[in-house]
Amino acid sequence: SSNRILILSPRILIVDLLTQKAQTSLISGIVFLNAHSLSESSTESFIVRIIKTFNKNASVYAFSDKPHSMVSGFAKTERTMKSLFIRKLHLWPRFQVNVSEELERNPPEVVDIRVPMTKCMLGIQKAIVEVMDACLKEMRKTNKVDVEDLTVENGLFKSFDEIVRRQLDPIWHTLGKKTKQLVSDLKTLRKLLDYLVRYDAVSYLKYLDTLRVSESFRSVWIFAESSYKVFDYAKKRVYRFAKSDDTKISTPSKNLARKKRKLKEDDNNNDEVAIAGTSSTSTSNGVVLQEVLEESPKWKVLREVLEEIEEERKKQASSGEPLLDVEEDNNGIILVACKDECSCMQLEDCITNGSQKVMRDEWQKYLLSKVELRGLQTPQKKKPKAPKGYGILDGIVAVTPARNVEVSSACKQENDALLAAAAEIKRNQAKKEKDAAKDPEPQVGSRGHGKGKGRGRTRQGHARNKDGSNNTELANGDRPEVYGSENEGQINEINLTVIVDGVSGKNIDNDRKADNPKQLPPVHFHALEREQPILDVLKPSVIIVYHPDTTFVREIEVYKAENPGKKVKVYFLFYDASTEVQKFEASIRRENGAFESLIRQKSMMMIPVDQNDFCLGLNSSSEIQGSSSQNSITRKAGGRKDAEKEMQVIVDMREFMSSLPNVLHQKGMRIIPVTLEVGDYVLSPLICVERKSIQDLFMSFTSGRLYHQVETMVRYYRIPVLLIEFSQDKSFSFQSASDIGDDVTPTNIISKLSLLVLHFPRLRIIWSRSLHATADIFASLKANQDEPDETKAMRVGVPSEEGIIENDVRAENYNTSAVEFLRRLPGVTDSNYRTIMEGCQSLAELALLPIEKLAELMGGRKAAQTLRDFLDAKYPTLL
Repeated sequence: SSNRILILSPRILIVDLLTQKAQTSLISGIVFLNAHSLSESSTESFIVRIIKTFNKNASVYAFSDKPHSMVSGFAKTERTMKSLFIRKLHLWPRFQVNVSEELERNPPEVVDIRVPMTKCMLGIQKAIVEVMDACLKEMRKTNKVDVEDLTVENGLFKSFDEIVRRQLDPIWHTLGKKTKQLVSDLKTLRKLLDYLVRYDAVSYLKYLDTLRVSESFRSVWIFAESSYKVFDYAKKRVYRFAKSDDTKISTPSKNLARKKRKLKEDDNNNDEVAIAGTSSTSTSNGVVLQEVLEESPKWKVLREVLEEIEEERKKQASSGEPLLDVEEDNNGIILVACKDECSCMQLEDCITNGSQKVMRDEWQKYLLSKVELRGLQTPQKKKPKAPKGYGILDGIVAVTPARNVEVSSACKQENDALLAAAAEIKRNQAKKEKDAAKDPEPQVGSRGHGKGKGRGRTRQGHARNKDGSNNTELANGDRPEVYGSENEGQINEINLTVIVDGVSGKNIDNDRKADNPKQLPPVHFHALEREQPILDVLKPSVIIVYHPDTTFVREIEVYKAENPGKKVKVYFLFYDASTEVQKFEASIRRENGAFESLIRQKSMMMIPVDQNDFCLGLNSSSEIQGSSSQNSITRKAGGRKDAEKEMQVIVDMREFMSSLPNVLHQKGMRIIPVTLEVGDYVLSPLICVERKSIQDLFMSFTSGRLYHQVETMVRYYRIPVLLIEFSQDKSFSFQSASDIGDDVTPTNIISKLSLLVLHFPRLRIIWSRSLHATADIFASLKANQDEPDETKAMRVGVPSEEGIIENDVRAENYNTSAVEFLRRLPGVTDSNYRTIMEGCQSLAELALLPIEKLAELMGGRKAAQTLRDFLDAKYPTLL
């Protein structure tokens, strides 16, 4: 027979194995790809246990490419191997002799480019690290965390959150607010460090603005000494303020593309010189907004690298070297690897339209979003006070004396100047649209990159080069051709060289004249977060790693080793002396450290030899007999069942996403997977369980799903159960004691649960500490119950052809809504509603029954009189 490979999700496979659609005898082996995410209770170990029970010769392989995850937690590797019935552990670290030989036989050519950060970036980085250090020191005081893990280096990694949470989760509800806040602050600070080297200055400032709004009232880090520097420097990278009469404005440093917007002196002053009389102390001097718009240093370097590559290729082409033949399979496309989609799009924009335009667009978006925010925040407060011109901000704004607070005056001046600049942009946009309507010709040139944003007047007449030669003519002459040939977003097209050819005339960042535009090769931007195998698809010969990443480096090494004949050149762009470098180096150290730890573990590992004989674990044979012999006396006395019959649980198919069926199976119960309309687990003909994890519980309360689920369970089963399952390593409480208030509020989870129980008095709630606790509870609930019937459980809640719903406890084959209505009538109780239903056919008949007949059915004259009075009561009419 030929070998066939099936690629399946664990959930599908486990259901097929349990329903015996998949025959274990035909399975010769099984391969798991992410061993680091498996554990004793995962579905994968359940699969292996079932296969090994019926087919001892089936082989099991598990792979992991995350050594660091394999050493987290106590004896993680050993426990994983035991749960998958694996006895051999193979380690292939990068420093292993065979591996390094293989990878270093034909290494790629590597160019390591260290890009200096700007002064402001260094300032921000230093400040964040200081704040981080302060937060970690605070954290150490709590004495609830392992101090060794609390280092700034660890704090750079995403897994740092996991390390801290793993230690704090079990006692989370006992922690004070400050400690909890510190945990989330460290996460925020890590993001701030990451975003500093990843995003442009304006986006970074925007992110800080949102943080200031969302975190300022509770956050610890914002009040740390150095945090003001972060905000200060971030602002300086985008704009600065100067007094309008102040001629001495600090000279721009070399790497800043700062412009003071002077186009038409006279009308500019109205727009930008803001707003006199802002504070009681200030003279009539206004504030001038200077745009700094500092570009990311890497942008320029990336462009230079691409130009250099193109030049090299041209030289090779002219000297007739055979290298180009190799590259024909991918048209010489250069791969640029960035962290995320957002960076990819922005870099593409930079290459196509020039970095100045990108910064300008971002800046305009930023200003316009400020205006929108202002509009949303205080419409009702401001309107009565403000004079007429305030809406457009094109005049002098008088401020009422009540608001002249000394402290905020500077801040207010700044804000007003920003709003004024935004207003100018809006006016320019309106003007552009008018011009375009009058004269459709020039619109082609000024269209931008399909963004729909006007570029502001400053763009056209403005020189791009540092040497001051005005290249407007060239830019304008080129533009129609450029946008005519532009393929939006299709960066792989070869005509990119044409596009950039035209555009680069407009924005020469280097000290070169405008008359020799540089050509760029075709580029493909790849987001690393998508985790797609781009190298084998694109087969690039030049790779630029814009955001360094260890995993991607390993991929490049393997790709080169697989294609030994191909010339591969790799450029790494690092910010010099940045946390980016620190993080990259630390990740390699961690990888090596993890492997060393695994090698040590391997030498001391204990794997049981006769594991195959105990496939279902110890539980399988001994525990089942134990549990059934305990119950055998009561069972035989009732004459209901043989003692040998194993316990059965009917489980909804969708429940195999969780690990509970696996744990129940370990306990020795038989799992029957079925699609259930009502409930998640059926333990007996009477008991039905709806299982909720904590997160699930909160969500289904919000969406109202839980109410509906409990309603149907109450309707079809005598004992409906809501199982609330906590996680073993999390705190066994909804909220900390300090968070529980005295009053009942509709948003509080405890209040919601109380209402649910009041509404469904028959509902039972089970609180379970962990999966294993749940399994024990299920076993004890089933102890003296009949086994559930699979076919009946499937039919519950599914209307049959006659429209009658089977198994309806509350209304056995009756009109349910009519019964509901009847039970709500005065005088009708739980004890008498069934006799009333037997005594009359419909509600119409009930309304006509004489009081004597009613008294007979309802078991008393008083109840009958109450109902009769209710039915006969006149409807009040308006005369």
